[in-house]
This record gives sequence, structure tokens and C-alpha cells, in this order.
Amino acid sequence: MDINKVIKARHSVRKFKDKKPDWRDIIECIDAARYAPMSGGNYTLKFILVSDKEKIQKIAEAAQQPYIAKAPYIVVVCSNPSRTVNAYEERGKIYLRQQAGAGIQNFLLKIQEKGLATTWVGHFVDYLIKETLKIPKEINVEAIFPVGYELGKQRGKNKIDLDNILYFDEYKNKNMKKPKKLDV
Repeated sequence: MDINKVIKARHSVRKFKDKKPDWRDIIECIDAARYAPMSGGNYTLKFILVSDKEKIQKIAEAAQQPYIAKAPYIVVVCSNPSRTVNAYEERGKIYLRQQAGAGIQNFLLKIQEKGLATTWVGHFVDYLIKETLKIPKEINVEAIFPVGYELGKQRGKNKIDLDNILYFDEYKNKNMKKPKKLDV
């Protein structure tokens, strides 16, 4: 699939069909995250694929978002900060978030390419997720992704215009410098 089509087609889904996807397709999507850049080559991301309905229900409750319980699978993305923070100290915390975002974006694009659906859930009670999935205290829970097939049709996407987010050479400068003419 064309990468531009995948990027533009990706959207958040909160309603899922009862049909359960093949778990191997989800593993392929997780595998795409391995190709994201990681600072110092320290791969920090870990993924938990959850299919147990009781655990999915507990995760939905910890996120205070009931629709999550309707998904046949949940992918929980975690990161282990130890090596990155040891190597880069305070700046390492920023790198952890950046590389988590990069890995998650690869995962999301592959989900779209595979015809699966999800949404990025960042609101949850950390200790409840950790307790449910036996995640050690020192590991960060980055995000939760309910995964399934989309129920219904997607609505049109309201995306911000490029002119509202792009500046040239300095913040708030909306004009590109005119190129100098070359004397030939």
C-alpha cells in the first residue's frame, strides 16, 4: 500500500465488530515498531498483547472508557527507562517519549495497512494496568490500543491546514525567503 494513502487513511476507531482478527496480524503490526529510531540503539519498548476478556474489562475500567471492553484484543505499550536514562540522564526521559511515539506510529500505520482498527488511549490509572498485567513498578505504561475491525463507516477527518502549523526560519514566520538569483 502507498505510504501516503496509509497516513491519510489512519484514524481513531472506538467501535469494533464482533469478528476477532488473526492475532498473527497484530504481531506483524507490533513488529513494525522495531524499526523506529531508538536513542543510542537502546530499544526500550515492550508490547503486551491481551486477549483475556477479564483483563480487557479491567483495562477498560482503569482507563474509564467502556468501549475498550468491546475490542477483541488490547495492545499495551510499555517502556523500560533504565538504560536510556542511565545513558542520557534527564534528557533520556525526553528520548523515551520520542522513541515511544516513533514506535507507536509505526505500529499504527501497520494496523491501518492490515485493515485493522484502533485508537490511541493515553488516559488510564497506571497502577491498575500494572497490577492487571503484572508489569513491574519501574516500567512505564506508555499507551493502550484496543484492536479489532472497525464497525460502521469512518467519518470525515478534520485535519488542520498546513499553513496553520508551518513556519520558516523562526517561530510565527509564515513566509519563506525568496531564493536569490544566481548570476550565471
